[in-house]
Amino acid sequence: MRWSGQQVLDDGVGTELALPGLRGLLRTVRVPEFAGVTFHEVEAKSALNRVPGDSPVPFRWTVNPYRGCGHACVYCLDGATRVLLADGRTRPIAGLHPGEVVLGTAVDAAGVRRYVPTPVLAHWSTTKPGHRITLADGTTLVASGEHRFLTGRGWRHVAPGWCRAGRRRRLRRGDVLLGPGALPASRTPSPSYRQGYLHGLVRADAAAHVQARDGRIDHAFPSERLELEALGRAHHLLATEAVQRVPTRTTAPAGPPAARRRVTLAPRLVGVGGAGRGPGAGDGRPAGRPGGPSAGPAGGLMSAGAVTRRPPEPDDDWCAGFLGGMADAVGATTEGVLRLSTPDEELVGLAAGALHRLGFAFTVEQVPGEQRRRPSVRQLRLAGGGRELLRFLAVADPAVSRLRGLAGSVVGGDGGLEVVDISPVGGAVAMFDITTGTGDFVAEGVVSHNCFARNTHTYLDLDAGADFDRELVVKVNVARVLDRELRAPRWQREPVAMGTNTDPYQRAEGRYRLMPDVIDALARSGTPFSVLTKGTVLGRDLPRLSAAAADVPVGLGVSIALLDRELQARLEPGAPSPEARLQLVRRITDAGLPCGVMVAPVLPMLTDSSEALDALLARIADAGATGATVMALHLRPGAREWFQVWLAREYPALVEPYARLYRRGAYVDPAYRRVLAERVAPLLRRHGLAGEIAPLPRAGRTGSEPGAAAGAVPGSIGLHRSVAAGRGRAAANAVPHDAPDQLSLL
Repeated sequence: MRWSGQQVLDDGVGTELALPGLRGLLRTVRVPEFAGVTFHEVEAKSALNRVPGDSPVPFRWTVNPYRGCGHACVYCLDGATRVLLADGRTRPIAGLHPGEVVLGTAVDAAGVRRYVPTPVLAHWSTTKPGHRITLADGTTLVASGEHRFLTGRGWRHVAPGWCRAGRRRRLRRGDVLLGPGALPASRTPSPSYRQGYLHGLVRADAAAHVQARDGRIDHAFPSERLELEALGRAHHLLATEAVQRVPTRTTAPAGPPAARRRVTLAPRLVGVGGAGRGPGAGDGRPAGRPGGPSAGPAGGLMSAGAVTRRPPEPDDDWCAGFLGGMADAVGATTEGVLRLSTPDEELVGLAAGALHRLGFAFTVEQVPGEQRRRPSVRQLRLAGGGRELLRFLAVADPAVSRLRGLAGSVVGGDGGLEVVDISPVGGAVAMFDITTGTGDFVAEGVVSHNCFARNTHTYLDLDAGADFDRELVVKVNVARVLDRELRAPRWQREPVAMGTNTDPYQRAEGRYRLMPDVIDALARSGTPFSVLTKGTVLGRDLPRLSAAAADVPVGLGVSIALLDRELQARLEPGAPSPEARLQLVRRITDAGLPCGVMVAPVLPMLTDSSEALDALLARIADAGATGATVMALHLRPGAREWFQVWLAREYPALVEPYARLYRRGAYVDPAYRRVLAERVAPLLRRHGLAGEIAPLPRAGRTGSEPGAAAGAVPGSIGLHRSVAAGRGRAAANAVPHDAPDQLSLL
């Protein structure tokens, strides 16, 4: 192995950092791309590890290319970074919460990347060295070196280094980022804005609702077509402006009984059409109507002159409000393009003037009427793409949700998104990140990648998390030694399990690439094998695993403990997100390989409710898993001490209950195991995950022989067979106290 920028620690420093007494040590290495991690490269004497005879696991052999597990990339942004919501508004990433809907991107069937709404699935924070990225339009972003942005050349990391696939592609000066561009600041409504909004809303709604009654033209507000969001905004602004009002009353127009029960949702204004449309039109005086109610307050109609009268010299705020109100009344947004349509020529002129005053580019088009009695309309179409639409939303601030946002529009690189500088901030920065349904989001106007976190020590059997995380032993010759052992006459081709002690697909595997040769050696020798992982590096080897499955039984499994990302981030700081692992399950099954899921560890009183388990198993089934095994938390010495400290810090009220549950040692109380098994069994059946999963066949068996049924998850992934006597099939997938030690918390 030759790493660029390596430091070989073979002097006094090396003596301090090298693992004492480590046999076969070639060198101890620290490299900048794995900050804080020390690699101890060794020549292993053997690769096949025999499981102790008293272990209850259904396999006798394992292969562990690594001892310990390093960090993977974490993509994070400064907490003040504004994220674009699906409605065109923004919120700092530090203030986002799961369940909110932001704007992400997706590639459609034609291969075109478009903006789409996407939910926030998880949110968490960390502290990392920061880098400042400056764009040509003045936008600045502070991100970690591992963070990725979408450019015209694809995804690029902020700083150089290594990722799962090797040396990562970095962002450089001159790269053009993709996205809608700089996000404008939101508006604080002024009195002038409020008056302009009401004028635009009332006038445009009335003009679009022209009706002929008794030979006269009637313009009434609100029309039936006006949306509740606009009505709510109007009601609020009317109250703010302290317009003279009278109690809302119920009108009873002629028609069927159901139509007579119309409750007015906002004050009713009349006589607010354009010039030449009846007495008082345009000056705020209500128009009379034969047989109708009187025009004054006694008749129940509001005088709207103070609201709808246009000032002699409208200012910028009034123009912005007017455009917002007109958009709420007659606007439409399709694939990121806003159109304002009205038959009123005067309104067209007012809107064109307001757009011009505020610096918006637009076109005016004629749209023929669809019916004989409906006049043709003029349409103002906003130009400039997503950047201008976002500026319009910030400036005019329409209330109607369907008008807001870029959903459906094509992702492009608008002007000003060229990278002009990338420099270190000069220290650690509190950073935040989210997971979304699309795997990305828009941050400060550019498309930003999600954090799918990193592989760490959780569930693995070491007595201290810190050393396991920072001191990695790498068996650089593992494939060569394994090939020799598998060719020995005494080898009976018994099943081999990987990932039950240390994860073979951790971040370092992206650099060392030990697993491809390990897979080939096992397949050549006719040895069945299985892999249990929580790292997405496995996706790199799916073609090789599929080829191996044609020769020998191959089983794959992914461990997923819970869906609550906030709790998981505290319990497993930096571990891969549940969404990332579910996506890995889908990739495996899409490749035609069986994939079981280890739901472990289940934490008593934290993740063991029927609702939490039901939701998790539903997602697992939806990802295509062939089976699931549910295991309660197991606390061996070392792991127990670490977990007690964590529990006391995060959930002090549970310290005593946990002490009672684990009073007998590493395994939870038998009564709890029975309750968990009874709770899990119907959930597994409901989601189609309760079927028996046969372990790998014993020596000499092939995938075509009995016992190697399609969909079987072999080796360590078939651990649900370890069921205490007397519980029967109802508890088939709830593993009791005789679960394998290798799958404990740490």
